[in-house]
Amino acid sequence: QKYLCSNCNNVLKKALQTLCGHRYCSACLSWITRNNKNAICQKCKEEDPSTASEGSLLSEERAFDDAAINKEISELRVHCVTLGCSWSGIMGSFEEHQSLCEYALIPCHTGCGHMVMRKKLADHLENGCVNNVTMCQKCKRSLSSSEYQVRTFLCFKLGLQINNPFQLVLDYFLFFFSQQNLSTPLTKDGCRFAEVGCSFRGSKEKLKEHEKAAVGTHMLLLLQHMKQLKTSLCTAAKAANGFVPQPQLNANKNKLHVFENIVAVLNKEVETSHLEITAFQRQSELDQNIIRGLELKIAELHRCLTQKDAGLSSLHKSLLFSEQASYDGVFLWKITDVGRKLQDSVTGRTVSLYSPAFYTAKYGYKVCLRVYLNGDGTGKGTHMSLFFVVMKGDYDALLPWPFRHKVTFMLLDQNSREHVIDVFRPDLTSASFQRPVNEMNVASGCPMFLPLSKLQSPKYAYVKEDTLFLKCIIETN
Repeated sequence: QKYLCSNCNNVLKKALQTLCGHRYCSACLSWITRNNKNAICQKCKEEDPSTASEGSLLSEERAFDDAAINKEISELRVHCVTLGCSWSGIMGSFEEHQSLCEYALIPCHTGCGHMVMRKKLADHLENGCVNNVTMCQKCKRSLSSSEYQVRTFLCFKLGLQINNPFQLVLDYFLFFFSQQNLSTPLTKDGCRFAEVGCSFRGSKEKLKEHEKAAVGTHMLLLLQHMKQLKTSLCTAAKAANGFVPQPQLNANKNKLHVFENIVAVLNKEVETSHLEITAFQRQSELDQNIIRGLELKIAELHRCLTQKDAGLSSLHKSLLFSEQASYDGVFLWKITDVGRKLQDSVTGRTVSLYSPAFYTAKYGYKVCLRVYLNGDGTGKGTHMSLFFVVMKGDYDALLPWPFRHKVTFMLLDQNSREHVIDVFRPDLTSASFQRPVNEMNVASGCPMFLPLSKLQSPKYAYVKEDTLFLKCIIETN
């Protein structure tokens, strides 16, 4: 924060410190005092309006150069944010870099209105600038300097007039190869560029489509062939060692000069394409990094949501438990879908059911009930069995053991006529009533609590609307 201007909030340039201790860019302070009479420091107003005093008045005469902060700022490590530029260094060198950055967008100095990368300005002037052209006297077309020599040669020497510069170069080479008996005329199955390495074959219609679609490929093949021709011409000139007739030598020199211009055009096009591909690749890498970052954030959010869902589920269970829990030793258990659950008990799919836990007191014993609707042990298949289970609780260390309270079981007649009641006292020697080591002790109770015939008899209302009620009362006195 100390490196930021109190006015523009950018990194300080030629920092000045005022009497109130705040810093401003030299240009910012000059602008404020020039356009505001008796200007007050904005930072002073923000920090505490009541403390604004004469020292808060801004004046260039009362501000001094902050050499220490300027030195610190000049040594800050920075990097260029222009897309494609990898320069990094210290702030003191940044202004010089800005004036030289090859990736910076600058206006074309011819006034054509285009903003181009500094490194592409030369290409723009030669090939794209509407204000930097030369007119061909033969075809009356405006040409860039690199196209001018090739176009002039074709217009004046060969009489060709082509609108597409790429096709112009290709057709010139076809003409040249035909003069040297190097090219193959268009046939029904061979490409005209077969002599320079194109292996495409097909009908006339397919060949026309191929030549339109493969301009770039053909140019690269021609470029390679051009380099070979240039090498062979130079080698031949050296081998002749002065004995080549002058007209022939001049003709070869002219051809070589034209070839060099065409190679330069092709090289620039290939270089431009390469730079664009590189820029696209860099942008693609940046996009991939952003995508990976977003994927990580999404994964983290998903993990957090999963944790929150688990927490909410646990809280929901706790709330349900709190609603159902009893803390006075009296518990009423409602069992629904009795018919289905009885059938599951008969088939062995779900032999028994556990009730929710309840307590003899708020800090008392934790217990639950276990019922076998189709019976267990001596009552299996003939009786409903009901058992009492002592569970491991949070306050077991403070409670007396073994568990010794009288337990009363009740199956309620929903017509309030004849409840089924059974009472038992714990066997103090049984492991079922000692302090639990595991989550719950072995159940103990009444294996022959109620005959199944009586449970299902229409004479009684133990099961009504497919629901029954079991009640447990623990004597806590």
